[in-house]
Amino acid sequence: MSKLIYLDNSATSFPKPDSVYEFMHSFYCSKGVSPGRSGFDAALEAEDMVTSTRKMLTRLFNGGEDYNRLTFSYNATDSLNLIINGLVEKGTHVVTTMLEHNSVLRPLYMHQQAGTIDVTYVPFDEDGYVHPEDIEKAIRPNTKFVIVTHCSNVIGTIQPLTEIGEICRKKGILFVVDGSQGAGAVDLDMQASNIDVYCFTGHKCLMGPTGIGGSYVREGVEIKHSRAGGTGVRSAYPGHLEEYPYRLEYGTLNILGVAGLHAGVKWITEQGIMNIHRREMELWNILVDGLRKNPAVKLYCCKSAENHNPVLSFNINNFDSSDVGTMLDVDYNIAVRIGLQCAPKVHEGIGTINNHGTVRMSIGAFTTEEEIIAAIDAVNEIASLRN
Repeated sequence: MSKLIYLDNSATSFPKPDSVYEFMHSFYCSKGVSPGRSGFDAALEAEDMVTSTRKMLTRLFNGGEDYNRLTFSYNATDSLNLIINGLVEKGTHVVTTMLEHNSVLRPLYMHQQAGTIDVTYVPFDEDGYVHPEDIEKAIRPNTKFVIVTHCSNVIGTIQPLTEIGEICRKKGILFVVDGSQGAGAVDLDMQASNIDVYCFTGHKCLMGPTGIGGSYVREGVEIKHSRAGGTGVRSAYPGHLEEYPYRLEYGTLNILGVAGLHAGVKWITEQGIMNIHRREMELWNILVDGLRKNPAVKLYCCKSAENHNPVLSFNINNFDSSDVGTMLDVDYNIAVRIGLQCAPKVHEGIGTINNHGTVRMSIGAFTTEEEIIAAIDAVNEIASLRN
């Protein structure tokens, strides 16, 4: 069989840079112990690596002076649950969008069903963007926070965070961003965009492994506890610690995951995030142009490459998306994502909720032009089967 053409980088970037695999292996073999729990050399060196990674990510996001407010979790879903559960109060209102992933929608729905909060879902326009003025119109006197995705995982549109953040700051409302698809994909400045909390995952554009993510919480923003457990310090204290990073970290860290994230952030920083992005978007343009020529292929929200990530959703006339995904896999060894991509309200907005979603191709740092040409040819061949 031919080499796998991997176009599912929005789910997990693959492959990782060799330096990520190498550092994870060497670090875990020599210093894979519990950081911050003991005073022997390996434990201290493990803690130094964790601290260094906190600093790297804080700089990457321009989070603030206190790098300890960069905390680690399992992934963005885990962090978003910690943040949402730590912010909601009975009787409050939350503003979010129709672009959100289930990592935001489901925690909000859980509290909404319990009668704790009320939620407004702001729609996006025909090109896939939320209008900041619509966010502002949705804000009520009891709105506590606005939560918005940085980039859509279905249609790839990068949302106007700075404009939304300006509105939130003016209104005195917290601004939370789901950075799953944005962290490491495009430049970010939390301070310039007035972002109060930025949640991220390590296994996508940050080039780390699965099982590691986190958040940065701006100074002055406090998140109440929704968990409690070990921290390795002040063990006689009966309650979970209030200070960061312990406030949002529970139990022993995934040290192997942090090591991989450390190497991944170092790699994207050396390459230049926007250099990677520009090359990926060049390939995205080739893909869009190649598929747009086929009248049997319908593309969604991709009129312009501006404020866009290299993600493309499409369908082929008279085909179910799952059948197209199976044929791409079995007949052409091309890996894509099909269905609703864990973002059902996006599909409500683009009109694909009732016909099993879309086929999604997402380009990564190691995708080649030859692979994009092969993907175009494959889609066109499949489309020709029922024309």
